[in-house]
Amino acid sequence: MRIRAARPDDVPALFELIEELAEYEALTDAVKGDAHLLSTALFEHETAEALVAEVAGGTVGYAIFFTTFSTFECRPGLWVEDLFVKEDRRDQGIGRALLANIAGIAVDRGCARLEWSALGWNESALRFYKGLGADRLEQWQALRLEGDQLKMLGGR
Repeated sequence: MRIRAARPDDVPALFELIEELAEYEALTDAVKGDAHLLSTALFEHETAEALVAEVAGGTVGYAIFFTTFSTFECRPGLWVEDLFVKEDRRDQGIGRALLANIAGIAVDRGCARLEWSALGWNESALRFYKGLGADRLEQWQALRLEGDQLKMLGGR
């Protein structure tokens, strides 16, 4: 197994894995982007970063993360947007290796925290994260504005 920073030539495999994640989460209708937009975000605008996990030369997992900021800590943090390993490659330490690499990046950058969310029904993921020592933030509720509501609030 090898974990490394994604390169532009990884984008097709990354986007396939994103579609696989969407299928696993029963959210295929929510995928509005494409490989071109992903490439632009990662390698032109640099709004996020990606790691890929390879086994025998094939991409079997990925993580996408970006910088956040804590006003209370007055330091940056990292948010893991996606952490995904192909179903037939789970329980081999790949997810842990991806998250450990991001944790190392966070430490190297002086980040105050590493955060992510998980779907409440995904008990295997929740057990995995608990086993890493992650705290569940029960007092926080995720909120989202998108589509027309975002445009309306933004005055556009």
